[in-house]
Amino acid sequence: MTEDVLFQITKDQLETGLRGVPVGYCTTSYVDPQKGLFYIQKKVAELAYLDPIQVIYLLYFGKEGSPSQVQEFSRVLAQRAACKREVIAAIGQLPRQGHPMKLLSAAVLILGMFECTQDYKEDCLNLIAKIPHLVAAVINHHAGWGQTPDPLPELGYMENFAHMLKVPGADRVELARAFNLFSILHLDHGGGNLSTFVGKAVASGLEDLFGSMSAALCALAGPRHGKASQDCLEFVQEVLQEVGENATASDVEALIRKRLSNNQLVFGFGHAVLRVEDPRATVQYDYVKKYYADYPLVKIALLLRTEGSKVLAENPKITDPHPNVDAVSGTLLTAAGFGYSEYFTVLFGLSRTVGISIQIVYERCQARGGKGTPIIRPKYLFKERS
Repeated sequence: MTEDVLFQITKDQLETGLRGVPVGYCTTSYVDPQKGLFYIQKKVAELAYLDPIQVIYLLYFGKEGSPSQVQEFSRVLAQRAACKREVIAAIGQLPRQGHPMKLLSAAVLILGMFECTQDYKEDCLNLIAKIPHLVAAVINHHAGWGQTPDPLPELGYMENFAHMLKVPGADRVELARAFNLFSILHLDHGGGNLSTFVGKAVASGLEDLFGSMSAALCALAGPRHGKASQDCLEFVQEVLQEVGENATASDVEALIRKRLSNNQLVFGFGHAVLRVEDPRATVQYDYVKKYYADYPLVKIALLLRTEGSKVLAENPKITDPHPNVDAVSGTLLTAAGFGYSEYFTVLFGLSRTVGISIQIVYERCQARGGKGTPIIRPKYLFKERS
């Protein structure tokens, strides 16, 4: 093997989802098995409580911005924050049946029909700026919460989103604080996760940014990817219902062992790359302990954190028995006043749109000395079906 050969494909690598097969470069983020997710060269845990615009600036430009640079970047995004009225009106005509991720994917296509410039860089900025308005309109329409207020981007990136989202009886300050944290933790996650890869693959055929992002969001919608936070919350709710909020560690341990013996899933544990507790989960556990320690779901989530890892670690076939980012994110959002689990993946999509868009710009405009990557075209070997 020469220095230029990074990987040799063997038969064992076929039909494994390309897991671990190098195919390109990611210039925004990476995951270290022991240290977790990094944005550029910064641990995500160190960025978790910044203004989201600061972190978006870091991902977009590949370096930290000075206060004046971030302020100017915020102004640029604010100027673009409102979707055209025709876009919001069209969203209001979409069917409300089915999962809201279907509506979000359709809404991004609609946005592109009205506002695509065919310039990946320009459309990247526009989509990052407009996605809070678009997502608020999708959720308000799907939930039947009424007309979406006009954006007020001067409030802040996620503060504006909380303002536009008409959650019944919610404390907007509390919501914005939780959305800020959730957003930063989900902005990007390397180049090979399904939604990011799909978005870049579609863009490799020179589809515009909006069509590529719509495809990426369809990839994100599945239960093996972005829908995991919804499944995890429902799991925590089931455990709470079965053992009660005053359960002990022994009660939760017994429940986990019972589920495993019955071949039932235990949600919120394990990661494709990490071999430690996901630092994004650690940040969220610290957050709920600080603000919502007495909330029933939080009590159960904290017990699951310790007892789940303990029981799963007994199985030598499990390489990562630790909580992942989805283990507690739904519990956090619910405690903050947004207990609508069918919209968790939509919130995930709002955040991840940032990282995917920036990665698409790299592959289309900057990779290979500005030529961009070629169209994705992996080789499949013919095999007769038995």
